[in-house]
Amino acid sequence: MKSIDLFYQGEGVGEIAHIELEPDATFAILKGLLADKHGVASDAMLFLEDEDEPIDEAVLLKDRATAKGLKVHIHRCRHIEVTVTFNNETVERRFAPGTTVARVKRWAAEHKFGMSDEEAGEHVLQIAGTHDRPAPGTHIGALTDGKVCGLAFDLVADERVNGASGAGA
Repeated sequence: MKSIDLFYQGEGVGEIAHIELEPDATFAILKGLLADKHGVASDAMLFLEDEDEPIDEAVLLKDRATAKGLKVHIHRCRHIEVTVTFNNETVERRFAPGTTVARVKRWAAEHKFGMSDEEAGEHVLQIAGTHDRPAPGTHIGALTDGKVCGLAFDLVADERVNGASGAGA
């Protein structure tokens, strides 16, 4: 088996980064490389994308990899306390740091605020008190610093300009 593509985010790693490792490497080896490269504390944990519990570091990469590789998150927080506010109502839940913004939005919009799939598609998560709207594939742990294991979002209408040509005004 050829090397495995690993795409990762984490504490202090906001943008998606890439590394390749041999299939027989363990998650402990991966953790050590990422900790050294990004100065992450040794007590950080590895999470697979959208999984709720840290991965056992003795597991071999090849045992969890797909044809597309792996998406991993490294973070000191075991959970991120997330709040989402919409129409003056706030809901909260704990998520693993490797949870995507898309998964949090789906939980809040559809399961908590009762939106249809179509209505939810017209809204985005915005970090409370800012104009920052992280991409759906962003891991929520990448939006925290590892010292505060919490994050607040507002669910807001997605501002789209329809039919604006910008010509001949």
